[in-house]
Amino acid sequence: MTFNTCTSGGLADDGVRSVTRFAIQLRLFANKFTLGCMLAAAAAMACPAGELDVSVVDRQGRGVGEVVVMVAPVDKHLATAAPAPAVMDQHDLAFLPRVLVVAVGTKVEFPNNDTVSHQVYSFSAAKKFHLPLYKGELHSPVLFDHEGLVVLGCNIHDSMAGYIYVTDAPFFGKTDTAGRLRLPSVPVGDYRIAVWSPFIADPDGSRTIHVDGQAITSDEVQLVRELRTRPEPRPRRADWEY
Repeated sequence: MTFNTCTSGGLADDGVRSVTRFAIQLRLFANKFTLGCMLAAAAAMACPAGELDVSVVDRQGRGVGEVVVMVAPVDKHLATAAPAPAVMDQHDLAFLPRVLVVAVGTKVEFPNNDTVSHQVYSFSAAKKFHLPLYKGELHSPVLFDHEGLVVLGCNIHDSMAGYIYVTDAPFFGKTDTAGRLRLPSVPVGDYRIAVWSPFIADPDGSRTIHVDGQAITSDEVQLVRELRTRPEPRPRRADWEY
């Protein structure tokens, strides 16, 4: 009897274990199936993207380089990646690059690789700061956490002028020497394009375009006024509150 009872109990336990294993496998399958469905749905819902090719030309149709181009969606907000650090160097009594465009929240380093000392400052509402006189030494990066134009100057050399354009647009960049900027992987939709340069004298304005996912979307911005002979606005030490 004892043996039979043990045998009978063992069979029952095996049955329970089999049912339990089956239930676990069924649940795992259901979880995998659900995850697969979710991934498939997400892939189906993913918005196709295309390339946007923007060119900026002057009144004569010649390309204008070093122009800031900002592209922002008209109807929706797009998530952006964490901004990468940027560098504004100093060389030959000039800021290098002269124009820098960064996302809101970017930290910018200001090394001095010149042969003389500089004292960088900004009086702009978007970012006011003042670095001590230095040469070669690296200061802590400066955080640019507000949108807008930041005009840079040097307290020692009045001829120096630099510009940092801080934008919250998810897509941005600068035109090359031919006046062109290509932005890959822009989701299909309607966008507002704005351009800026210290040499552009045209009034502020923007234009709306539609990005197509089937082909490269091209847009040309032709300036109405002649380019300035020198960059504006200029830094003014009198505006700085020490």
